Amino acid sequence: MQINSSTLAATAAKAAPRWQDLVAKYQNPDLRRSLWNMANTFVPYLIGWYLMYRSLEISYGLTLLLALPTVGMLMRIFIILHDCGHGSYFKSTKANDIVGSVCGILTFTPYFQWRHHHAIHHASSGDLERRGVGDVLTLTVNEYLALPWWKKLGYRIYRSPFVLLVLGPFFLFVLAHRFVSSKGGKRERYSVHLTNWALLAMFMVTGWAIGFKAVLMIQVPLLLISSTVGVWLFYIQHQFEDTYWEHHPEWQYALAALKGSSYYKLPKVFQWFTGNIGLHHIHHLSPRIPNYNLQRCMDENPLFQHVTVVTFWESLKAISLKLWDEQQQRMVGFRHLKTLRAQNTV
Repeated sequence: MQINSSTLAATAAKAAPRWQDLVAKYQNPDLRRSLWNMANTFVPYLIGWYLMYRSLEISYGLTLLLALPTVGMLMRIFIILHDCGHGSYFKSTKANDIVGSVCGILTFTPYFQWRHHHAIHHASSGDLERRGVGDVLTLTVNEYLALPWWKKLGYRIYRSPFVLLVLGPFFLFVLAHRFVSSKGGKRERYSVHLTNWALLAMFMVTGWAIGFKAVLMIQVPLLLISSTVGVWLFYIQHQFEDTYWEHHPEWQYALAALKGSSYYKLPKVFQWFTGNIGLHHIHHLSPRIPNYNLQRCMDENPLFQHVTVVTFWESLKAISLKLWDEQQQRMVGFRHLKTLRAQNTV
């Protein structure tokens, strides 16, 4: 369901003076719920991993089938990391950092470096002058048309579904996360090194225990599927047709959250596996809300219900969206360029 821009702008305008008051009561983490959240995630994940190992003796097809629910638990582990990175999972900063770091090892993500990049994403989402860190590279129509042919080709390859949603995510989590980013300080660098050493130790121990081939046959499909699903979720939460991009002087935080982040409405079972991250407009408005409070925040505040709702089947259309058209204020595909060329020749 699409909400027109004027309605969304009005919603954001109404939210601006009072949204902080509205979300305040949902920002307090509940220790019991957080611990239960961990228990019903980590334990099933470890069980799923073990069952995948035992299934190798029966059929690799069964192993891949068991990978699906195990991936769901791995997604929930990443959501816990995500909440810890925002300081929303525990009241204690130290507890957030310890649990977040453990989740980072299991998801091949250096916690502090990822947290730093993700904070930049939240502070600059939808800002045309602050693109490039923690987001999906998005060019405007005019920027794309001004590129030389080889850079246009590179952008088309980057935005192709296979590269953006399959090859790219796997490369990001398996290889790119193993290197220190120029964005960040000493703690971020140490996070990368410690995560790498922990992963090496985990690989050596499990490889010695069950065989290195078995570890790869289990871990590769888990990483391949989970990285694709994770990047897809991130993609659709910001790359829908009526999203929000604005130049810095006119950029507004509340409008970027409510108009530039979708409510990705998934069936309840998938909403559970993805830790309510589909309620992304509320998360961007207030990242201090724990994942288990997001639904209640929306249900109890009609102000947050008048946003762009994207269902799974509607989201598939977004794969064709590649560029931001500043004149029409919407995401468009490469076919749109043919229309522009035809108009310019008339």
